[in-house]
Amino acid sequence: FFFFFFSSFSFLLNISQLGKEKFHKSQLWGYCNNVAMLVGEDKPGIGGEPLPGQKPKPKHSVFPREIGRDAPAWVAFDKQVLSFDAFFEEEVPDKNQELYRIRHCKIYFYLEDDTIQVVEPQVKNSGITQGTIVRRHRIPLPSPNEDQFYTVDHFNINIEVILYARRYRIVDCDEFTKNFLRKMGVRLNPPACRPDDPYTKERQKIVESMKPLRPYERLDTLRQFLEYDGHVLRFFCVWDDQESIFHDTRELVLHYYLSDDTIEIKEIVPVNSGRDAVPLFLRRDKLPKYAPPGLYQPGTITSRTVLNVFGGLVGNKGRYILDNRKTGAVHQEFYKDCDLTIGAVINVWGRKIILCDCDEFTKEYYRTKYGITDFTPVPYKAPAPPEIEKKFPPYTGFGSEEDSLCSCLGLLPKPPQKDFKKFMEKDRNGLESNILRFLAKLITDNPIDKERKFIISYFLSDDTISVFEPMQRNTGILGGKFLERSRIKKPGQELFKSEPSEYFKAQNLFVGARVCFHGHNFLLVDADEYAFNYMEKHANEFSMADISVILKKLKDVAEPCSREVKQMFAAADPDHTKVIEYDSFRNLIVNITNGALSEHEIMTLGRCYSMRDDSEMDVHFLLAVAQEQLKKKSFENFGQLSAVFVYNDREKCGVLPHEMCRTICKSFRLPLADDLLQALLNMFEDGHEKVEYKKLVEGLNWRENQIPAFQTIKVPLKYEDDWSGQLPSLPVKRIKYLTLLEDLFGKEE
Repeated sequence: FFFFFFSSFSFLLNISQLGKEKFHKSQLWGYCNNVAMLVGEDKPGIGGEPLPGQKPKPKHSVFPREIGRDAPAWVAFDKQVLSFDAFFEEEVPDKNQELYRIRHCKIYFYLEDDTIQVVEPQVKNSGITQGTIVRRHRIPLPSPNEDQFYTVDHFNINIEVILYARRYRIVDCDEFTKNFLRKMGVRLNPPACRPDDPYTKERQKIVESMKPLRPYERLDTLRQFLEYDGHVLRFFCVWDDQESIFHDTRELVLHYYLSDDTIEIKEIVPVNSGRDAVPLFLRRDKLPKYAPPGLYQPGTITSRTVLNVFGGLVGNKGRYILDNRKTGAVHQEFYKDCDLTIGAVINVWGRKIILCDCDEFTKEYYRTKYGITDFTPVPYKAPAPPEIEKKFPPYTGFGSEEDSLCSCLGLLPKPPQKDFKKFMEKDRNGLESNILRFLAKLITDNPIDKERKFIISYFLSDDTISVFEPMQRNTGILGGKFLERSRIKKPGQELFKSEPSEYFKAQNLFVGARVCFHGHNFLLVDADEYAFNYMEKHANEFSMADISVILKKLKDVAEPCSREVKQMFAAADPDHTKVIEYDSFRNLIVNITNGALSEHEIMTLGRCYSMRDDSEMDVHFLLAVAQEQLKKKSFENFGQLSAVFVYNDREKCGVLPHEMCRTICKSFRLPLADDLLQALLNMFEDGHEKVEYKKLVEGLNWRENQIPAFQTIKVPLKYEDDWSGQLPSLPVKRIKYLTLLEDLFGKEE
């Protein structure tokens, strides 16, 4: 009965266990879209309760979800790694000299994803494959917890961890790891000692006890090379070659290379000295201090010496060993950097060379290393002979002076070089013509020539001058080109001379100046607006247009009689309007200065203190220019333009805002410049900043309302390229003399 009961109980227990396993395995599978799929061992039972035998697995290695930063671990712990020093024992069953081996390694724990990496530092001549022992990945815990992985909580100092059946002993860690574990609340164990490998230690003792069979002195020159590579001391030397026929003095340059204490000498061969230009006077090598009496035989100078132990006693055989005492070795002293100073005499294979000077780097080197401060050079160069002044033959009269001078500068004459930079800067660029135009008259007693007018144009790009005579009716003189464009010499110079002649410059031309062009005397009586503006803009080049210089000259003359000057200006303004006419102002300045100021200076003074009226632009001129541009571009869509204006005028009042009109014109791509379109819109505005678009379209329509070409156009003088020379209405009409008096004598209390 007992046997039967025990067998039945075992059978039922086995059936129960088998059913439990089948039930547990059935929970690994689920259905998705009526398809059976493997969902994993973490799937709980009904109601979220764990199944029998199911163990919960931690989802977070460091912090639970409710504690710590909200950032994910791969962001919060990016590039943060815990480093542990460890070792493990490895059995060596194949060798009698060692039974086990101690191998040191590094264990890296990456906080961002709980991965572990084991790396063994490489040891020279170890004969073991070293490097990465365990690649970086998550490592499971040893059995029976193989379903879980190592976390940061499993690491501490002086403990053992098992990674894939290999036992690692952690002995220490770095400071970052210690601080991190302390912040985690881990109590760190004291560091353990790192054991040495007994076999490696035994081999080290054997190596230290052995003496090398071939002893030699180790000369470590690598450090000197790495520290001073590329650093060269340079000295300027002289060699007094007394044995030569002409007793020459040879100039040399000595280079001392600090990387290997070698010296190189080059010779400075003067021009036309008759010597061959050899590359080097002394090739780079160590320079001995004392030259030997003769050349050494090969093998005399060597780094090792040998001793014959048996000599000739044992037949013809001999036994040689290295001599540690270096008996009979030839010792040579070479020049070092401490031996090279200014004024020292060095022996270069029997030649006495004097160090006379050095460069700045060499001075700084000796100042820093040896504390030398006196670098007075030794004079070694003969005084330079006086330079012979070149005397050119006088001008022959053929060609220009510059062209004739070029034939004296070389065997192959070259054409004279022009100032290309000045040409590019001062050439015409848009509205900047860089041409100064003046109105001139002939200085003569002939009544016919007195009425003639000339336009003198000065071209700033090449300093050339041209003279043009406008045509005048009923004078009997044909106008046109009076003088071809060319450079003009100043009068009173000798024709055939060696020195270059002086030519007229831009500074010599100003209103009131008297100039002589090839025997014709001209008086400059006026200039165009561009010339005035250019000279005032470049006042540092034209003193006649510098208002500060003019005021200083006027102040020096008028300050002693300041009271009388004020009375004269007050008498010229009886109505107390604080302004006077320009003619009265000019007469007063002439009377005060007694002709000390030129006409150009008086005009500059009047322009500076003038009261100019902002005259309105002629609407006919603007419309004529706009129609001319529209006609050239064949624009005729005025009907559509008017329809768009009417469509946008919702209130049918005949006006539209300024910006809306500008936008509509831009949408039609009117071939007009922005400033011209803006001026036209301003002309047709009413008092409320709205444009009367009907009048604007009618004015632009060159088909129906064409303005006769240049019938009423008055081109402003400053934009006119071809100046006729006619005296325009003076832009300066009234002068604010009170401001001038304040600048001269100060403001009255």
